[in-house]
Amino acid sequence: MSATRADVCAVANADLFLTDGEILVSPMGTMPMIGARLARLTTAPDILLSDGEAFLLAETPPLGGTSPIEGWIPYRMVFDVVAAGTRHVIMGANQIDRFGNQNISCFGPHDKPTRQMFGVRGGPGNTVNHRTSYWVPKHSSRVFVETVDMVSGVGYDRAVGSAGTFHDLHRVVTNLAVLDFGGPKRTMRLVSVHPGVEVDEVVANTGFPLDISDVAVTRLPTEEELRLLDVLDPRGFRGKEVPS
Repeated sequence: MSATRADVCAVANADLFLTDGEILVSPMGTMPMIGARLARLTTAPDILLSDGEAFLLAETPPLGGTSPIEGWIPYRMVFDVVAAGTRHVIMGANQIDRFGNQNISCFGPHDKPTRQMFGVRGGPGNTVNHRTSYWVPKHSSRVFVETVDMVSGVGYDRAVGSAGTFHDLHRVVTNLAVLDFGGPKRTMRLVSVHPGVEVDEVVANTGFPLDISDVAVTRLPTEEELRLLDVLDPRGFRGKEVPS
């Protein structure tokens, strides 16, 4: 059974939860959701999955499937979890800079944007209170920019004083690579390129200098992980997000 680029991305998202233990995970988007469910069935069995609203799932259903409920967490209680730091969220990013400042709010000046998006949503609270990772399905210099137009999620250069106490930007997974913030002064570092991707391709599609001092190749899924991916995503949504 051969792995596609989408399969590699799904496993890279699953590996984000390797050391999390028993915490609530909030994977936002198709690929993060597949990754979190794969992690729960393999390397991170203690993570807590919600239905995206108020219930904790006792089982790990495929996308669109149902599960018995093992707990209840109404919306107001999510803020208690956020404040306690017992959560790992995977967010998206319309823009992200070398320090991890993320923008999902608007393009252009804040007082007269050229395009309005989501607003900051939970970005500030997430990034200063608990572990946050990012999933970017199309790695390009339009997303990886020198300076974000507006800060929605807080990067390492802004996480100072009390705001930095629990600040934990973990990793960024894209359709090309896995990155973290282990570069000089907590800047973005290229951890691995996906099979078939060259380092130069990632550098060319990034709008700022990357630390490329020690780059590996992202691991391939195991045969069991490939089997589970077809169970969790029987309609192949991952391949639509990251085409072969």
